[in-house]
Amino acid sequence: MSVRKRTWKTSKGDEKTAWIVDYVDGKGVRRLKTFPRKKDADAFEAVATVQITEGTHVADSDSTTVKKAGDLWIAGAENNGLERSTTNQYRQHLDLHIAPFIGATKLSALNIPAVRAFEDRLRAEGRSPAMIRKILVSLGSMLADAQERGLTARNIVRDMRGKRRAGKERRQERRQKGKIKVGVDLPTREEVKAIVAALEGRWRPLLLTAVFTGLRASELRGLRWSDVDFDKREIRVHQRADRFNELGRPKSEAGERTVPAPPLVINTLREWKLTCPKGELGLVFSNGNGNVESLANIINRGLMPAQVAAGVSFDTGQKDEEGKPVVKARYTGMHALRHFYASWCINRTQDGGLGLPPKVVQERLGHSSIMMTMDVYGHLFPRGDDAAELAAAEMALLA
Repeated sequence: MSVRKRTWKTSKGDEKTAWIVDYVDGKGVRRLKTFPRKKDADAFEAVATVQITEGTHVADSDSTTVKKAGDLWIAGAENNGLERSTTNQYRQHLDLHIAPFIGATKLSALNIPAVRAFEDRLRAEGRSPAMIRKILVSLGSMLADAQERGLTARNIVRDMRGKRRAGKERRQERRQKGKIKVGVDLPTREEVKAIVAALEGRWRPLLLTAVFTGLRASELRGLRWSDVDFDKREIRVHQRADRFNELGRPKSEAGERTVPAPPLVINTLREWKLTCPKGELGLVFSNGNGNVESLANIINRGLMPAQVAAGVSFDTGQKDEEGKPVVKARYTGMHALRHFYASWCINRTQDGGLGLPPKVVQERLGHSSIMMTMDVYGHLFPRGDDAAELAAAEMALLA
């Protein structure tokens, strides 16, 4: 491998200079790469020498575009049986965010300044910090796949220490959003009592189970009768239903768990089993045909009306066609009930019991790490009287 200077004259008689790296790649093919500055040529020579030795070098002519690499990546994900919702998200990231800006860029030309410029453009186009983070994760996964296919030598996103930067962005996002608040992100104890008292019909067993077990909506929709142990008063989580109503295993190993259920839930489920729609899937909360119930139905026909009936609502200030005030439910998603369950587990002392330790709360919720549990719910755990403790420590020190 060598670096040499080339000088020539243009048709107008102007003298031009360039630096050429002359080398033989790992396939034994002679390659020439031109640079306007010697230091750029020297830098390429140093990197290419190591890559050729390691067998990872990819010449520009053998490289492909970001868009073509993305198509290969998604096709591979689909062939490997990845969840449909996940591959659809990958396709959206590629088609709506990555391809329009850097889709024509060759992988060999993708460097740190190019990715930083891509980030800046996404930000300028109005993408949120959370969305930018997800797009970069997808781009990193795509480049990892391209590396395995021999289409690129580097995963430039991983080289940028994306995990550290993503962690910083997550902290910034949490600061902007703030901690979850009782009465804002999750119902108060009084509101839950009112909701429970107002529950009736086919939605009563489902919403009671949500309140007192903390199962995710997808886990409730995929729950089978075979996973309800009436004798032990336990519910086992072994499958979930995605947003396409397709059944599959929980996304993480921690998602597979056993959750205790209080007597009210167990007795309600016993009664519900006698009258619930029957189907081949054996689902506890199926639709009228015995198939997976849609999340929209649960929210719009179950959760929302129950809140309005319980008075857990607010006046929109608008009038309907009959001139009556338009009232809407205060909490719009099933995750509010999961948040309540977490807070209830943490602060059982108000019911004369003991609050559960963080590790147990993590296991009940099916979080993949204790860090996730503490990030979301850490501020809800009971704290001692810090002022009194500090006063006692001061007195002991100065006595």
